[in-house]
Amino acid sequence: MKYLPRVSGRAMVASVAAVAAAVGGVVSQSAGAPTAVQGTALQQRLDSLLNDSRYDGSQVALVVRDATTGETLYDRNGAQRMLPASNTKLFTSTAAMHVLGPSYRFHTDVLATAPVVGGKLRGNLYLKGYGDPTALESDYVGLAKQLSAAGVRRVDGDLIADDTYFDHVRLGDSWAWDDEPFYYNAQISALTLAPNTDYDSGTAIVESRPGAAAGTPVKLSLVPANGVIKLINTATTGAAGSSNTLNIERDHGTNIVRVTGSVPLGASVGQEWVTVWEPELYAADVFRRALASQGIQVSGRIENAATPSTAKQLARDESMTVGELMTPFLKLSNNMHAETLVKAMGAVVEADGSWSAGLGVVTDYAQSIGVDTSRIRLSDGSGLSRKVNVTADSVTDVLIGAKKEPWWQQWYDALPIAGNPERFVGGTLRSRMLNTPAANNLHGKTGSLTGVTALSGYVSTKDGRKLVFSMLSNNYLVSPRSIEDAVGVTLASWSDQAAPAAVSPNSLKTTQTTCDLEWDKAC
Repeated sequence: MKYLPRVSGRAMVASVAAVAAAVGGVVSQSAGAPTAVQGTALQQRLDSLLNDSRYDGSQVALVVRDATTGETLYDRNGAQRMLPASNTKLFTSTAAMHVLGPSYRFHTDVLATAPVVGGKLRGNLYLKGYGDPTALESDYVGLAKQLSAAGVRRVDGDLIADDTYFDHVRLGDSWAWDDEPFYYNAQISALTLAPNTDYDSGTAIVESRPGAAAGTPVKLSLVPANGVIKLINTATTGAAGSSNTLNIERDHGTNIVRVTGSVPLGASVGQEWVTVWEPELYAADVFRRALASQGIQVSGRIENAATPSTAKQLARDESMTVGELMTPFLKLSNNMHAETLVKAMGAVVEADGSWSAGLGVVTDYAQSIGVDTSRIRLSDGSGLSRKVNVTADSVTDVLIGAKKEPWWQQWYDALPIAGNPERFVGGTLRSRMLNTPAANNLHGKTGSLTGVTALSGYVSTKDGRKLVFSMLSNNYLVSPRSIEDAVGVTLASWSDQAAPAAVSPNSLKTTQTTCDLEWDKAC
């Protein structure tokens, strides 16, 4: 599907600049230097922040624009391609809100080709997923209850897991192999399961408790309970007050999870998320247990295959809306939500639930709101891929274009809000820019990979003027995240009548000092 492109404010400004140059005006730009706005107090303040020694040998791009007119107020390296990390989700989420729509719901169906006679289904039972990244154990119990209410008591056949709505490519292009066991790098499947209301789809939680005495094995359990993950436990209980050295990791290519190390006597319950190999089989196993809880027995095995076209629907579960999904997705920067949305867009628009089809849809939408897509490359929907390249210019184009959409307010509210301590309000910004003019003002999307940090979004000045900004930093050795915060506070404190307050990055306090990756559950 192609969308008619809008003429962006940036394009209009460029046209005016071209005319000015033709009649003798001067518009200059040089790599590493700000452009267009000459000698303003705001420019000088931002220059001083970006001229930090942490950027020696590294790259930074910063663009600041008026959110309504598109006027550029500051531009350093705005056209330079950079790794955006999770700022990629700005492209994915806006496309999903437009293409799928805020009211779109994922669903999971239970089907059969044989009739139910006397409480027995003589044939296979099919569990078909359509991409729901928010499906919980309770949702599978709900499906089982629907079958029970319909009179099903026994299935004389296999339970078939069908995830063919998406392709079978589980992991994204150039995702780091050594991240594969960790929850933020879970496999993408049209039939999956989340263990919690963060909706970390494709993962399970390993809970650990110390034994009754030092030297005894650590006690382990799975959330949700399932027979797919096999725990190999050599962890022991240490003396009270000893160090917690517990390590939990899944073997690549299997669902064997090895638990080693020590937990001190008297320690509280620990939780560790692990990804699941072939999540459709995990979902089916949990569903089989849900069926048993409702008195429905399945005689056969769990297999994966496509559902016959002749199958009839027996039960359906629907997800929250895409508009509602934006809150856990963007507040907590959930990578699996991003990739599911990409594949869902491909399936809906192109009848092809693949990354290539879905990213084509995302790119088409970005172009329609004024992004020069010839200057960017999208390789996944989350930004885990190090092949993603965007410009700060393009990010601000997305932010300005989205503001014109009828769904913008719901999407804007789903962005993390600086300095708000509530987890599903402040999100990944809840511990940043505390007690500053940016707190409960700046709505932005964070991004982080090793050597990459990004912050882009909206902020209102002291005069109430709404700005958009995008700051992308790459290849540093010492994190410049405090400089991002200083930029946000500077913009929030700026007034047309007065220079912005001088903000030292070192003066900004956070509630923690060690969370350089936004997905850390401790952050």
